[in-house]
Amino acid sequence: GPGPAPASAPGGAGTRSLAELVVRVAVPGEPVDPAERRRQLGALTRALGTAARGAAVAARGAGVGARGAGAGARGLGPLLADTLADAAPRIPVRDAGTLRIYHPGRSDDEIADALIAMAGRSTGAFGAAIGALAAVEFAAPPSYLVAPVQLAAEALAVAAVEVKLVAELHELYGESAAGAGAQRGSAYLMSWVHQRAVDPRAGAAGLSAVLGYAAKLELRIFLLRRMGRSLSKLAPFLAGAVAGAAVNRRATRALGDTVAAELRGRHPTVLPG
Repeated sequence: GPGPAPASAPGGAGTRSLAELVVRVAVPGEPVDPAERRRQLGALTRALGTAARGAAVAARGAGVGARGAGAGARGLGPLLADTLADAAPRIPVRDAGTLRIYHPGRSDDEIADALIAMAGRSTGAFGAAIGALAAVEFAAPPSYLVAPVQLAAEALAVAAVEVKLVAELHELYGESAAGAGAQRGSAYLMSWVHQRAVDPRAGAAGLSAVLGYAAKLELRIFLLRRMGRSLSKLAPFLAGAVAGAAVNRRATRALGDTVAAELRGRHPTVLPG
């Protein structure tokens, strides 16, 4: 699977540090520990907030006003896209042989179903965590200021889990993206953005495909839409926690089911004559 990113990976030291936190949340754990997911989300939120403040200071120093630098959730878009582009090639991906060792006696379709279910539980835990955090802090005015950062951290955490799911489904069905580790990581990231399996005709587009202006803009828009979807998680009285878990789990399962169905369809069953 994708290995460590080269030294020339996108983003500076700030996004590399954030990327390492994002990669950490993608590592699966069964059973999913909600307390650990809350800790991971808290650490990512704090780091993202620090990076966002640094970017805002840099923008002001360069003479970019609030309108030019962006505000609130929209202003986080470039940072999120850079961070996820940096993280994607670093996410550890198990190959088909390793996945079969982890799931002895199961068919590939059964393993795929297990991967999808586990990813759904992980993203559901992140959704519940952000909802519970909002419920605790809802009455405090500062919560409205940090909410965009919390939602951005959750969007990155969910993205990491889902990109890993997409990658491992491709590996499982023998449809690995073309190219070296970093190139495959980039292909799986864009597969996640498109919510479809990698086009086998695409070839080794490479890391430049993610760093190109159009692809980066597409990634940024998709992440901001994900944050918008998460607004229901900020409802008070723990309603947000319930909504957050359900919304994330349902979306992750839909993604996994779509990608798995496409990959299965590339290997038609030959009926005995």
